[in-house]
Amino acid sequence: MLDLHRLKIFIAIIEMKSFSKAARHLYLTQPTVSQHVNYLEEYLGVPLFDRLGKEVRPTRAGKILHTYALRLLRMADDAELAVAYYKGEKSGTIITGASNVPGEYILPQILGRFKEKYPGIVIRVQLGDTGDIIDKILNYEIDFGLVGARVANDQLRCSRFTDDELCLIMPPAHPWAGKRFIEPAALQRAAFVIRESGSGTRMMVEQALRKAGIEADELSIIAELGTNAAVKQAVKAGLGISFVSKRSVVDELAMNVITSIPVRGLKMQRSFYIVRHKKRELPPLVKEFHRFLLSQR
Repeated sequence: MLDLHRLKIFIAIIEMKSFSKAARHLYLTQPTVSQHVNYLEEYLGVPLFDRLGKEVRPTRAGKILHTYALRLLRMADDAELAVAYYKGEKSGTIITGASNVPGEYILPQILGRFKEKYPGIVIRVQLGDTGDIIDKILNYEIDFGLVGARVANDQLRCSRFTDDELCLIMPPAHPWAGKRFIEPAALQRAAFVIRESGSGTRMMVEQALRKAGIEADELSIIAELGTNAAVKQAVKAGLGISFVSKRSVVDELAMNVITSIPVRGLKMQRSFYIVRHKKRELPPLVKEFHRFLLSQR
C-alpha cells in the first residue's frame, strides 16, 4: 500500500538524492530505506529511481509519484491541523512561500504581528522567484504564496495584496547621478545588472520597457543575479545600473550609498498578490493566517 511512512521516505530520498542521507535524516538504517523503496517499486510495477553511482535520481514514474506523494502528505498535515483547531488548539506549522521582495521586505513585520496574536503557530517561509513559488503551490508543497506578478493559470486564485514601484538605481559616482531624469533611449547605452528570468521584478521591467519601445535583449546586461541583495551589492560596486523595488533600497537611499533617478515617461508600478490553489481546501489554521495577511494590506 502507498502508506504515508513509505511516501515520506521516498520524498526524502528525492530531496537528498541519496539513500544513505535520507536514512540518516529519518533516523533509519539504509537497508530499511531500501526495503521500503523495493516494496513501492514491486507494488507499482516500475522502477522509481535511477542509481547513478552515489547519487540517485527519480525515473519518470518516480517523478509522477513524487508529485502525488507531496499532495498526500500535505493533505495529512492539513487533516491534523484541522482536527487540532476543532479541539481549540491554535498551534502547528504553516508553510508559505514568497518571492524575494515580499519575502524580505514585507512579510517579516507581518509575521511579527501575527506571532504576537498566535504565539503557538510556527510559520515557515520558503523564498524563491515567482516561478518557483507558483510551482510549489501547484505541487502542494506550500499552503499559499506571496508573489510580485499576477499569474495567468486557471488552477490558481490571485488576490491583490499591496502595491509597489520599481526605480532605477545606480552608484553615486555614476555619470547620471544628480540628473533630474533621463530619456528611455539612454538605457540602451548603459551597463545593466538585472534579476534572473522568472522573477516578478524581471517580468515587470521587461513589460514596462516593451511599452516604451525597448526590448530587454537590446540592453547591455552584464550580469543576471538571483536576489535583490546581490543586485544592490553589484550596483554599489559599480558593475552597472538596475531597476529594483523602492521598498528594497529605502536604507541605501537614506545613507546615500545608492542613488535613484526617474526615467521620463516610464512608470513601473505593480501589485503583489497572494496566490493559492483553487482546488485545495486550506485548513482552518492556514485560513486564519490568510485572513490576517489580507487584513494587513
